[in-house]
Amino acid sequence: MTSHSSKETAAVALSLLDLTNLKDDCTEAQIDALCARAQTPFGNTAAICIWPRFVARARAVLGTGHPVRIATVVNFPSGEMEVADVAAETREAIADGADEIDLVIPYRKFMTGSGKAVTDMVAAVRAECKDPVLLKVILETGEIKDAALIRRASELAVEAGADFIKTSTGKVSVNATLEAADIMLRVIRQSGRKVGFKPAGGIGSVADAALYLSLAETIMAPDWPMPSTFRFGASGLLDDILAVLSGTQSAPAAASSY
Repeated sequence: MTSHSSKETAAVALSLLDLTNLKDDCTEAQIDALCARAQTPFGNTAAICIWPRFVARARAVLGTGHPVRIATVVNFPSGEMEVADVAAETREAIADGADEIDLVIPYRKFMTGSGKAVTDMVAAVRAECKDPVLLKVILETGEIKDAALIRRASELAVEAGADFIKTSTGKVSVNATLEAADIMLRVIRQSGRKVGFKPAGGIGSVADAALYLSLAETIMAPDWPMPSTFRFGASGLLDDILAVLSGTQSAPAAASSY
């Protein structure tokens, strides 16, 4: 995105944003406000991302067929629920009106050597996510840390049917980084499949977003990032997007770099 103006980048980032409220003390009133914030004078965000307990509320507010999609999280944030329980959580969320499921892999089991735990979990939730429901698989790369393990987790998620692979829950000390993004995007490219990428956590400015968009375009293709292939998971990014689009001051980049 280096050839694009800040306003152009902000407009793209707006269309790719999963506007998020996963605070433990989130309320219905905050969900109502989130639904309203997702519909800006400059266009809508791609989705909102919320706790499963608020999906029915958000669907009631937005109605059916709304362009702002409803994403929710399962096996979140610990990644330690049983497969059957996560499948049931997914079924309920979809019944309540979720369009997209963001699933945390059992990353601690994976880190001790169990690739099967990842495959079994993703496959079970994939089976619940009938088209057009999207499955986004959260690796928690800041906890996995090791580049080879991040690569392998990405491969397993893609092979088991992920529609997107996502860096992080936003609930740990290290969330999205450009290093993890580089690994994950290269796995997507090598897979030859239509799989999207979602960096999440710690992306708070249009300048941050530009770094991830530029990386994606370099590894994949110019203009590859679109709502069907790229999302940002963020709660604070919208403020800076709107500041840029309305012509006020933008924040500097804070993204982890090489």
